[in-house]
Amino acid sequence: MSSPASSSIVCSNLSFAWPDGTVVLDGLDAAFGTGRTGLIGANGSGKSTLLRLIAGELRPASGSVSVTGRVGHLPQNLPLGTARTVSDLLGITATRRALHAIERGEADEADFDAVGDDWDVEERARAQLDRLGLPHIDLDRTVAALSGGEAVMVGLAALLLARPDVLLLDEPTNNLDLDARRRLYDAVAAWPGVLVVVSHDRELLELVDEIADLRDGAIRAFGGNLSAYEEQLAVEREAAERAVRAAEGHLRRQRRELAEAQVKLARRARYGGKMYENKREPKIVMNARKREAQVSAGKHRLLHEQRLAEARERLAEAEEAVRDDEEIRVELPATEVPAGRVVLTVTGLRALEPGSLEELVVRGPERIALVGPNGSGKTTLLRAVIGERVPEVGALTASTQVRTSVGGVRCLPQRLDVLDDALSVVDNVRAFAPSASVNAIRAGLARFLFRGARADRPAGTLSGGERFRAVLAALLLAEPAPQLLLLDEPTNNLDMASVRRLGEALDAYRGALIVVSHDLPFLRTLGITRWLRMDRSAGLTEIDPM
Repeated sequence: MSSPASSSIVCSNLSFAWPDGTVVLDGLDAAFGTGRTGLIGANGSGKSTLLRLIAGELRPASGSVSVTGRVGHLPQNLPLGTARTVSDLLGITATRRALHAIERGEADEADFDAVGDDWDVEERARAQLDRLGLPHIDLDRTVAALSGGEAVMVGLAALLLARPDVLLLDEPTNNLDLDARRRLYDAVAAWPGVLVVVSHDRELLELVDEIADLRDGAIRAFGGNLSAYEEQLAVEREAAERAVRAAEGHLRRQRRELAEAQVKLARRARYGGKMYENKREPKIVMNARKREAQVSAGKHRLLHEQRLAEARERLAEAEEAVRDDEEIRVELPATEVPAGRVVLTVTGLRALEPGSLEELVVRGPERIALVGPNGSGKTTLLRAVIGERVPEVGALTASTQVRTSVGGVRCLPQRLDVLDDALSVVDNVRAFAPSASVNAIRAGLARFLFRGARADRPAGTLSGGERFRAVLAALLLAEPAPQLLLLDEPTNNLDMASVRRLGEALDAYRGALIVVSHDLPFLRTLGITRWLRMDRSAGLTEIDPM
């Protein structure tokens, strides 16, 4: 292992495109040294792709990536595999197998080679899991039995166990409960080497030493954390807006001067015409003056038109300097549900403590926030609502029954696995709304920033944020339109601007809404009417607003 101070990442003239020709990065230059860097940018700008290039998982079309030290990469979507175990995810299964053979006295030389100096690998693995709040996770537990948050923390434990010099984290707080987030923050704050984290989590981005803004294919570094970056950006935006106002004033003056010049030239032309008609001077003199006036008028007009063009160019440059990132325009269906109407009934819940619910009834356009620790059964409850067979977890039992009283029930899952990767975005949405015209679907997709060729890209080439937008579009453009909307960690993978717009859209939604989220600032924007907490030991309980 190299020393933390000597570790670094250098990207030189880096370019990458997907097999379908979609360019992600073109001639990018960037460098990351020891310390914590927050990599931010709009969805689809290439943040996850850049981390995969640094990790060596993708090959650049041109340019180079030079990394000093060993790299550890935590991707947005871990390659889980239902048959794999926690031990597999930690990368210690072969070593454990050799250790157990030695302990049984059945070892050969290969087993000792496999163990090497890792005689305490199980103890270290358990210590990392305990440190990250996973003392209840057995090493032989299957990955399929883990919640989304537990899987992320096991993936982080694997990296910490491997002790890389360079740590790459891609949206690591996705699906994490509040306790797990605090543990992740502690791990990030204590990291001694190079760390590059892609995130929209404001609290996490307050811990970094610099912000790297990936925008329009280039990275610009800002010293300090997210607050310092936003302050500097606000100063730049204010200066840019002043420049726009000045350029607009200059453009108005040039238009006015051009109009005045044209009026003067017209008067001169009329005066010259009268002189010619009255023949007050010799014809040769008047013709010479006419030619001079025409040349002068042409030069005068050209000068003012050039000044006007320069003023327009100056205004365009000033407007370009004002940041105005594209944001999704989510228009949820107008499916108002009467206040007294029962939308959802869940019976047969296990009351684990006094006051916990044995029955959940949702009426009218209620807006329910479902919170609780990872692995407590929140996602499982949503899966039960949409009719999937689920295991007994927390408050859910074999006798749990679900009855919905509306036609359109849609669920946005954590793992965004409702798309066919081989199909285009358009064709994926058409599968949810087969009777809608292609033009109507394309118009709807444009509101989610899939315009033109972007809508024809295969789903398998989308970034995490783009995939979220595609799944959300498929659910909200589906037939019938949803009157009961279930959202499981909806802010995962979204940039901060899109989180804000999603909150605004959901605030205007008039159907019933159940949102599983650990993002309390986001939940508070939704006008939540009921807060429910699910816990392994307490079951489902109604709590005071958080």
